[in-house]
Amino acid sequence: MKQPAIYILANSSNSIVYIGVTGNLAQRVWLHRTGDIEGFTKKYNVHKLVYFEVFEDFKTAIEREKQLKRWNRSWKDELVNETNPNWRDLYDEIL
Repeated sequence: MKQPAIYILANSSNSIVYIGVTGNLAQRVWLHRTGDIEGFTKKYNVHKLVYFEVFEDFKTAIEREKQLKRWNRSWKDELVNETNPNWRDLYDEIL
């Protein structure tokens, strides 16, 4: 069963972030980590899961993703800092 979620990935120095939406968070993050997804995250080594939210439906998840993508970087940083102040990799917590 698919579980809609949004996620924020960061590079090792936390200077670059990426926001995405998926129906299988663990699988999608794994694909980013292994470089199986071409594009931004592979090019800039953005593989560390630093934030995620789970939703009941895709419509709400997609709306939230679009909202976060419009935010300026300082707001995104504040969002991560609220629940993950050390910007540690949360991947093991979602397995």
